[in-house]
Amino acid sequence: MRVRPISREALVEELAELISARPQGSWVRVAVDGAPPARPGALADELVAPLRLRGRPVLRVSAGDFLRPASLRLEYGRTDPDAYYDDWLDAKALRREVLDPLEPGGSGRVLPALWDSGIDRAYRVPYTELPSGGVVLVDGALLLGRGLAFEVSVHVWLSPKALERGTGEGERWTLPAYERYEREARPQEVADVVVRADHPERPAVLVR
Repeated sequence: MRVRPISREALVEELAELISARPQGSWVRVAVDGAPPARPGALADELVAPLRLRGRPVLRVSAGDFLRPASLRLEYGRTDPDAYYDDWLDAKALRREVLDPLEPGGSGRVLPALWDSGIDRAYRVPYTELPSGGVVLVDGALLLGRGLAFEVSVHVWLSPKALERGTGEGERWTLPAYERYEREARPQEVADVVVRADHPERPAVLVR
């Protein structure tokens, strides 16, 4: 395995091929993991059309719509990096509403969004039936190492300096959480695909 340079367009096509190569009759749960400055959501969005062209129904889900209520999320204040790492994501809800229904023999009935953290109340969105063979693309930060079940995991990596440059002044308190993530979850080692994205239009990729 080696890191190789790749264009953004070729990266998207290669990821779409990798995901589409999974068994046609089975759901495919895909994590697109990365800190906000790495823009994992943008990469997940770019995968939708190529996957549909390959005959795969696609559902987009953002882990940001599965945060815990503010009373729980901010129990230790608004700028606690350990709470950000451990307590912000409602991993149980993401598992229950999105990932578990797409297990073999599951219902295929997925809730695309649960909690609007901007107004701190539940979304009013209906459940969605994802057909057999469909793909759910889940983007978010700090997704790996939590026991969440994904058939394909993509980690969009930034070097510490690039992450610091891309993080706004008001969010710099989160940087220790990403240092801890690298140390404890080791996303570069556990992800199926690592995208090095210090230069977004000139990424490099490692596929295991």
